[in-house]
Amino acid sequence: MSVVETPRPPEENNRRMALVRAAAVLFRDQGYERTTVRDLGSAVGMQSGSLFYHFRTKEEILVAVMALGITSTTEQLAAALAEANSLRDKLAALFRVHLNSLLGDNQAALEVMLYEWRSVSETAKPGLIVLRDRYEALWQQVLDEAAAAGLVKQDTRLLRRTLLGSLHWTVQWYRRDGELSVDDLARHMLQLVLTE
Repeated sequence: MSVVETPRPPEENNRRMALVRAAAVLFRDQGYERTTVRDLGSAVGMQSGSLFYHFRTKEEILVAVMALGITSTTEQLAAALAEANSLRDKLAALFRVHLNSLLGDNQAALEVMLYEWRSVSETAKPGLIVLRDRYEALWQQVLDEAAAAGLVKQDTRLLRRTLLGSLHWTVQWYRRDGELSVDDLARHMLQLVLTE
């Protein structure tokens, strides 16, 4: 039986979201293990004990950070795919949304998802896996359609994993002051994948 949470007042939700966003940056920059509850409280101007009004444990904050990154990106991708006029537009949306999310507003949260997975307990992982699988299902559906149309190679499961791995690695080398914008990078990477 699931417990229905009482809706939180808007100011509580705002404080909670501010905490999650601050935690994303701290966990990315310092690492989850090295970030203290005191660090988290200081980042949002709260006493460390006050954090536990919003979350029961530090790990719950970590899970909320990861869920924020993947959920936001999934929503953005679903919206972009719904607006796409062609299969090529859908393929372009995969790259554009992923890179803009990963190298933009969701960068810290998504980097935490990528690099702090080992810090999540086995009991907390299933919920995050569901969120990740929803996102990857959108990729798989488009890649399957593209393979059927002859636009990409037929082994779409391996292609999906290869592409996501490559896109994730851009956080290590992409520079905003470089020669390519994020959208340009997305277009160039898509061109490397298309068979025609």
